[in-house]
Amino acid sequence: MSIIELGEVQARFADIVWEHEPVGSGELVKICERELNWKKPTTYTVLRKLCEKGLFRNEDGVVSAVISRDEFFAARSKEFVKESFDGSLPAFIAAFTSQSRLSDEEIDEIQQMIDRFRKEARK
Repeated sequence: MSIIELGEVQARFADIVWEHEPVGSGELVKICERELNWKKPTTYTVLRKLCEKGLFRNEDGVVSAVISRDEFFAARSKEFVKESFDGSLPAFIAAFTSQSRLSDEEIDEIQQMIDRFRKEARK
């Protein structure tokens, strides 16, 4: 998946779509008017641009995601680690934890993830 760049306005709009999908385009206009103070043309312009980028689709007046929120942020995270730490997840974790300590709960959660990944890799 190629990385889709979103500006601040597009990111706010994307969050709304992900939160409400599938959502009728008319309902989306109402939500954006209420939450972003947008007029109908603004909603449709931003929607069209994000459909062109391949993030969403608008079929028969129903807006839904082509790429889920989790998939989107997973790809962005992977790209960040690749660009900033030469793709090394351990280097990223070392840098992250050098500035803030992990709680016992976070350490346990990470260990559970490692154990699960190790188990899956052995299959």
